[in-house]
Amino acid sequence: MYFSGTGNSAYVAKRIEKEIEGESLNLFGKIRNCDYSYLTSDKPWVIVAPTYAWRIPRIVHEWLMKTKLCGNRDIYFVMTCGGSKGDADKYLKKLCVSKGMNYKGCKSIIMPENYIALFKSPDENEALAIIEQSEQIISDTAQYIRNNLAFPEHHVTFKDKFNSGLVNDIFYPLFVHSKKFYITDACISCGKCEKVCPLGNIQLENGKPIWGNNCTHCMACICRCPKEAIEYGKNSMGMIRYVCPK
Repeated sequence: MYFSGTGNSAYVAKRIEKEIEGESLNLFGKIRNCDYSYLTSDKPWVIVAPTYAWRIPRIVHEWLMKTKLCGNRDIYFVMTCGGSKGDADKYLKKLCVSKGMNYKGCKSIIMPENYIALFKSPDENEALAIIEQSEQIISDTAQYIRNNLAFPEHHVTFKDKFNSGLVNDIFYPLFVHSKKFYITDACISCGKCEKVCPLGNIQLENGKPIWGNNCTHCMACICRCPKEAIEYGKNSMGMIRYVCPK
């Protein structure tokens, strides 16, 4: 199962799906429609998601908490990130304990940066080079899952604990909102931004997008706009819009 705003996690999930000969489920519809109906799998569960402030996205965490996963009790997590997953394991372990699942570990996969609200995204050639460097890691990750082996634990630093703890707690209320999104005259009223929002947070009024108060900063709207007509304050001006080239 995977959640993806601009394609990185979708790509990794599809690669793992192919190597373990499994089936993947895009959680976009489940999350957008608040669908928490139970799911069943005879094989271990694999959750692929981006890293938001050194933990899995809160909307993915909430969906997992509310959805009953039946059948196999083993669960793996794979997090795509621009740098580090921090101490995400701590919070994923708590999640698994609360659901009675067997935590098989969390593997981070370095992928191109997409968070243009704060950082610069690479151009296509740079992005392809980053993905190429991660291909073997993706294959190795799939092998652990195929062989039902737990992912190796990584050393957690004080900085990791600080980032996944206090910084994450502060980051969401202070930064994760849609107040800075706006459109330019380049908008052609195609409605794609409304369609790609996983929380249904964008409504069209007279063909133009209006953002609500329920935003997760997945960057799908701003990065997938075909005319680059969406800006995020001054942060995104002149920035490359990133969508996974694969």
